Amino acid sequence: MTVIFGINPVLEALRARPQSVEKLYVVSGAVNPRVAGEIFSRARDAGLKVDTVDRERLGRLSDGGVHQGVAAEVRDFEYVELGELISQAKASARPPLVVLLDGIQDPHNLGAIIRSAHAFGAHGVVVMKDRAAGITGVVVKASAGATAHCPVCRVTNLSRALEELKEAGFWVVAADPEGDQTLWQPKLDGPLAVVVGAEGAGVRKGVLGHCDYRVRIPMVGQVASLNASVSAGVLLSEITRQRLGVAGR
Repeated sequence: MTVIFGINPVLEALRARPQSVEKLYVVSGAVNPRVAGEIFSRARDAGLKVDTVDRERLGRLSDGGVHQGVAAEVRDFEYVELGELISQAKASARPPLVVLLDGIQDPHNLGAIIRSAHAFGAHGVVVMKDRAAGITGVVVKASAGATAHCPVCRVTNLSRALEELKEAGFWVVAADPEGDQTLWQPKLDGPLAVVVGAEGAGVRKGVLGHCDYRVRIPMVGQVASLNASVSAGVLLSEITRQRLGVAGR
């Protein structure tokens, strides 16, 4: 069982996956009446019990996280298989787009990337099973509830996953500060797998060897690198711009 907390994460779980919610906790008077009304209404529809608790108990349940007066116990996150993710992406009306994360360990970064991935139309996110963050309450909160809508897959070997994606017709583009092209040079409007590495380490050389494009984000400031979630958002934004045919080159 996992505890998720915050208004958006709890509401999105109730909207998208009510069957995964086991129990709700609310601090009386702490939630906007309109929002509270939707929470209680959806809880009734799903046959869920709502416990009214004090802030101290909710703080303990959320392990000190910013709970905004509401939390929920949900079943452990259900990851999808890579083959299923590929099939869903190829069956979509949009060009397939999958985001792969190489060693992202910070749960806030992971949540922010999942939020951006969903916002920019990615069909799912692939994370590593070892030495990487998984889906926790902190990740769900950082994603603003996007984990309820964006499929996440866990793999043991990222390079092998990239080869499987390439066999399925995907082109692979990696965010790389030493890339030989800027992010707007390659054509990024077809089936794509986007690889983002951890802060500091970046995408590992062995993984870069499986990428078709290595693109850098031009910067003019004194700080030489971007937060991993920001890099992912910038790259996904350019992909969306190309796919929508928006002028700006």
